[in-house]
Amino acid sequence: MAVVTVSGQAGCRTREVARLAAQRLAFTHLSAEKLDALLGEEFGPVIEHSSRAWKDMAASILLRLATKEHLVVGVDGAEEVFRGYPALLRVRVVAPAARRTGNVMLDDGLTRAEARQALAARDREAGRLRKARFGRATALAEGFDLVLNTASLDAAHMAELIALAVAQMGLAEHGFLSPAAEAQLQFQIRLRLAKHGIHPKGRAALTKPQFSHPSEEIFANLLDFYRIPWEYEPRSFPIAWDEHGNAIESFTPDFFLPESNLYVELTTMKQSLVTRKNRKIRLLKEIYPHVNIQVFYQKDIMDLVMKYGLAPQAQPQP
Repeated sequence: MAVVTVSGQAGCRTREVARLAAQRLAFTHLSAEKLDALLGEEFGPVIEHSSRAWKDMAASILLRLATKEHLVVGVDGAEEVFRGYPALLRVRVVAPAARRTGNVMLDDGLTRAEARQALAARDREAGRLRKARFGRATALAEGFDLVLNTASLDAAHMAELIALAVAQMGLAEHGFLSPAAEAQLQFQIRLRLAKHGIHPKGRAALTKPQFSHPSEEIFANLLDFYRIPWEYEPRSFPIAWDEHGNAIESFTPDFFLPESNLYVELTTMKQSLVTRKNRKIRLLKEIYPHVNIQVFYQKDIMDLVMKYGLAPQAQPQP
C-alpha cells in the first residue's frame, strides 16, 4: 500500500490539502473525523483519545484499510503510526502565525482577537494530544519528508506537489498490503492492546488456509521462512465461455505473491493431470497476457523439502 500522511498546524487548512491530494492521486482520504468513527466501531463508543494505546488502535484500523486502498491520512500525528513503513510520504503543512490567524478569522467568522485566542487554544490541544499519544508535544521537522508553507502555496498547489512526490518515489508501485502480512501485524497490535485491557471487536487470531495438498503447505512454509507475503487461491480466471458468454471453465492459481505481482501454481500430480493443467496455464497466458505466473513441478517441490526441511508434520502421498 502507498500511504501519505498529512499533518499540519492549526489554521493551515490541512484537511483541504489532504482531501485535494487524495482526489489528485485517486487514493482514499481518511480524515480525523472518519478515523474517530472507525475507532468507535472497532473499540466501542468510549475511546480514550489521550492514551498511548491510540497509536495501536489507529494502526489496527489503517492496516485493515491498506489491504484494499492506497491512503491519504489527514490526521495530525499519523506519521508516527506508520514509522518505518517503506511506501510512505510524510507531509507537514505550516504557515506564519499571521496567515494562520487570518484563516481562522475567515473560516470561523471571528474577529482578529478572537481568532488569536481560538488558535492558541487549538495549538495547546494539539500539543496535549501529541504529548499523550507519542510522548512529545511538538512535531519535529526531521520527522517529515515534505514541508509545505501556505504563506506562498494554496491548497491546490500543495496537493499537486504531493502527487508529484508520490509519483517520483514510486509509492503506488508497492501494491496493497497482503492479507497475510496484515494478519501478522494485527496479531502483534492485539498483544500490545491487551496490556491496556483493550479488546477490539474484530478477530485477533491468525487463521490458516485449508490447503488442498501437502505440497501447498510446504510452499507456504517456505514463503513464511523468507518473510514473503502470500495469498492462497485469491482469484479465479475464466478461460472458456459458452455461446451466451457464460464462463464454463476457470483456472485458480494456488498462490499470489503481491510484492512480486506473481501467481504460482504447484503441480505434483500424475502426467495426465499435469498435461491438463498445462493446457489451462497456456490458455491463461493467452487470454490474460498481463498476468505473471510461475509453475513449480514435483521435482521442484521435493528439492525444496530436502533443502529447507519445511514439510508439514504429516505428508500423505497421493
